[in-house]
Amino acid sequence: MTQKPPPQKDDLALFRAEMNADGVQPIAPVRQVSHARPKPRPIPLQSRADEAAVPADSLRDTSGWDLDIDTGDLVSYLRTGLPGDILKKLRRGHWAIQASIDLHGATVDQARTELARFLAEGRHAGLRCVRVVHGKGTRSPGQVPVIRNKVRLSLAQRDEVLAFCDAHPADGGSGAVVVLLKSG
Repeated sequence: MTQKPPPQKDDLALFRAEMNADGVQPIAPVRQVSHARPKPRPIPLQSRADEAAVPADSLRDTSGWDLDIDTGDLVSYLRTGLPGDILKKLRRGHWAIQASIDLHGATVDQARTELARFLAEGRHAGLRCVRVVHGKGTRSPGQVPVIRNKVRLSLAQRDEVLAFCDAHPADGGSGAVVVLLKSG
């Protein structure tokens, strides 16, 4: 495809002369104002909503918490696929306990919230081994260890928990659990 050369001044004058000879009149200009609207800045609304939901999502842990399941003698847990020596090392105190939370006197809802917050903060801080004191449940109605059972069931279902076992007697015995968290 060949391009036409731009019109020369002589061509433009010749065109206007021809138009005027035939009685062609230019159209009167319309008095309109064209306002150029600035384009709106892109606002990542979904990203902001996702980021705002992260703290609430990390504190929400209903996996197993709302179920009335008696865990019986769930005194230890090891994530499937991990070597058994991890649980042995945890029982022997191979990892130093870096933080602890005491849920004595908390209601079920308070304990759920505090446990979720504690684990989220611990994981964010890079903690590896923590202790959760939940009590033995001897003062619960019917002496059913409600919070103990819910804590242990919840821990077994949380992704960041690799293993847990009863604490040493000096650290709370069966009224506390030592938890090994994922690193990184």
